[in-house]
Amino acid sequence: MAIDAESRAVYAADPRKTRGRRYAEPPSVTRNDFRRDCDRLIHATAFRRLKYKTQVFVFHEGDHYRTRLTHSLEVAQIARALARALRLDEDLSETLALAHDLGHPPFGHAGERALDACLRDHGGFDHNAQALRILTELERRYPDFDGLNLTWETLEGVVKHNGPLTAKGGDPVGRYRLHGLPEAIRSYNAIQDLELWSHANAEAQAAAIADDIAYDAHDIDDGLRANLFALDDIASVPLIGSVLGTIRDQHPKLDTERLVHELVRRLIGAMVEDVIAETKRRLAETKPQSPEDIRSAERPVVAFSAEMAEHDKAIKGFLYPRMYRHSRIARIMNDAEGVVHDLFEHYRASPQEMPPEWGVGADEHTRIRSIADYIGGMTDRYALVEHARFFPATPDLR
Repeated sequence: MAIDAESRAVYAADPRKTRGRRYAEPPSVTRNDFRRDCDRLIHATAFRRLKYKTQVFVFHEGDHYRTRLTHSLEVAQIARALARALRLDEDLSETLALAHDLGHPPFGHAGERALDACLRDHGGFDHNAQALRILTELERRYPDFDGLNLTWETLEGVVKHNGPLTAKGGDPVGRYRLHGLPEAIRSYNAIQDLELWSHANAEAQAAAIADDIAYDAHDIDDGLRANLFALDDIASVPLIGSVLGTIRDQHPKLDTERLVHELVRRLIGAMVEDVIAETKRRLAETKPQSPEDIRSAERPVVAFSAEMAEHDKAIKGFLYPRMYRHSRIARIMNDAEGVVHDLFEHYRASPQEMPPEWGVGADEHTRIRSIADYIGGMTDRYALVEHARFFPATPDLR
């Protein structure tokens, strides 16, 4: 059962106290503002396209591998569980979980690398900034505004779910320190200040750590299904080995398929329980009395314990070379980068090949960004279809 208004913690985001939308709208008679945001996201074109966007495996490699859509649904389930246990707003956590991968282009990080290289002289390409661009400009469904006109709390969570983007004085930090903030974030922040120097709301923090939990567990499942590694290999990771040992002791004759499912289930459970315990410890220590106290805290409030953070690091340390950098995956993603690069150069030379609403622009920079928006919105399969229209050979990506 969802947390009601009376049970919501004082540090949770409250839809009755939202900082509002960029464009004023009459309230819904049936939904609060955060539920309305979530519903708008679910009905968005960009959200539906996640069905055919790569998580790790290109969509046609098998029906059971995660796509960006199924991954986002799994993240949302974990985020809601965390929000419920921590007395946060479940609708806002769900919205941010469903939105966290919205800006990914076709072929996942390979597509992002390709577009970033193509846009090197035009601000680069950043999937987090692209998500904001989609939500505030590129979705065109309503008669009175572009974008989905979401609440301030949703937009700040989309942009800052991984932490502050700037110092209090405005200097970029973290991964933006070297090249500065993406243009989409800078330009929107000038319109509606998202307080880029602060942490995001606790609901966004829950969605961010739910993402870590989901892809740790489910990439293990997908990697095993693809025979990129075996159970005995992944058992070398201490937490995984411990969970597997317990399952085998309790169910010595369990078949492999059920064993893997039980491993994934227990791993998610252990990580969720750890986050709840550590977050409650941090809340007791900091005693936040409002969402603003969460934003101004010295560190994230929703987090793994130090021990679980090491386990998380070890899992990623295993998956990175054995899965994400596996020779088979690397070959496919290298070919996928080539597809995106080819499309970009083709549209740059022949913008008339794009639909009319994408191929226009008052100057080169605007045209280049429009090409990136068009390609960024493509699904894997549409990108391959388009590539086959313009080039004599298109890689099979298998």
